Amino acid sequence: MIQKPDSPAFAFFMTLSSPSPFVELRRVTFGYGERVILDDVSLSVPRGKVTALMGASGGGKTTILRLIGGQYRAQSGQVLFDGQDVTPMNRQQIYAARRRMGMLFQFGALFADMNVFDNVAFPLREHTDLPEALIRDIVLMKLNAVGLRGARDLLPSEVSGGMARRVALARAIALDPELVMYDEPFAGLDPISLGTAARLIRQLNDSMGLTSIIVSHDLEQTFAIADHVIILANGKIAAEGSPDAVRNSTDPLVHQYVNALPDGPVHFHYPGVTVGEDFGLATQATPQPGVVR
Repeated sequence: MIQKPDSPAFAFFMTLSSPSPFVELRRVTFGYGERVILDDVSLSVPRGKVTALMGASGGGKTTILRLIGGQYRAQSGQVLFDGQDVTPMNRQQIYAARRRMGMLFQFGALFADMNVFDNVAFPLREHTDLPEALIRDIVLMKLNAVGLRGARDLLPSEVSGGMARRVALARAIALDPELVMYDEPFAGLDPISLGTAARLIRQLNDSMGLTSIIVSHDLEQTFAIADHVIILANGKIAAEGSPDAVRNSTDPLVHQYVNALPDGPVHFHYPGVTVGEDFGLATQATPQPGVVR
């Protein structure tokens, strides 16, 4: 029998088919001193999807990652991780939440005095009581997933930038997190390494059932792997939706960003007095030959 849209069974079915967001910001405001970075921002990160946070530098993308991880606390609003507000959590609760998260820091942030194996093993040794034999198997599985099982004995100084980023990714997934956050995972990579990193992010998200958040400026690779794109600008959400919807946005600022235009709502010149006023002041201050003042 077909249920009516207003029936309890229909409502329950809709709840199952439309799961709640894994991460959600509700009217969040955050700033540094008098400088507001996020102004009453609300956004949702769907479960099991790859969500990209994009926008001009200084727009608050990395700040959102830090709010989700509890490094920063929202000045107002809620930062929900799997339905729980991170903002009022104490240290023990924050650490418990972070065990369900993985973080790929910009440029990897590997420990320089540890080899590849020990870098990946670090979170397992720090947060679990697993025996070394089991840690070894887990580390080798994670390194194998990123194609670097054979590089386990090398130091970070002995691997390329792209390989270091993959080691950092293996470390980020060592504890089998539910959420992985990537801060500029493509920065400074050559085309081959960049393509490899993008493919890994997509494959790991799907094969491990992860939810992924990517902060990136690389439009081509990010749009190719993202399910959901959020463009931040001036402390607000300028656009949100599928990559195609955002690419076709008529908003002037979004249009400038996705088409890499040098001028538009974001101006090439930093605000200041006009050229005429600036050079006029210089002319007035410098006596001209033959002019008596």
